[in-house]
Amino acid sequence: MVELNAPQLDSVFHALGDATRRQMLRDLTDGERTVGQLAQPFSISLAAASKHIKALENAGLIRREVRGRTHLCHLEPGPLASAHQWLNHYERYWSDRLARLEEILLEEDARKSPPARKGDDQ
Repeated sequence: MVELNAPQLDSVFHALGDATRRQMLRDLTDGERTVGQLAQPFSISLAAASKHIKALENAGLIRREVRGRTHLCHLEPGPLASAHQWLNHYERYWSDRLARLEEILLEEDARKSPPARKGDDQ
């Protein structure tokens, strides 16, 4: 299991806690983007976009490459695997709980249904 207090995991969840940053990550799944391209859908300044990108960089979720005056951002999906592994523990928990709830509801429905009488199937 992923360490509960791992600093990288904390920074990943911090970065994912903002809708703008989540959308930036989603956009990067289609390939590299400049800071301006990442900022454009949100009508935010380049300075504001840079702050979001810095949070993503601190979490290790993106890598910024400078080519001349252009800053290109690339997705680094590795840290998402740690977050997924941590969340997977709770997915199993909820799957088990929901399966048990389904059993209880089916048992309850079976108790409420009147028993079939002879000759009803004709």
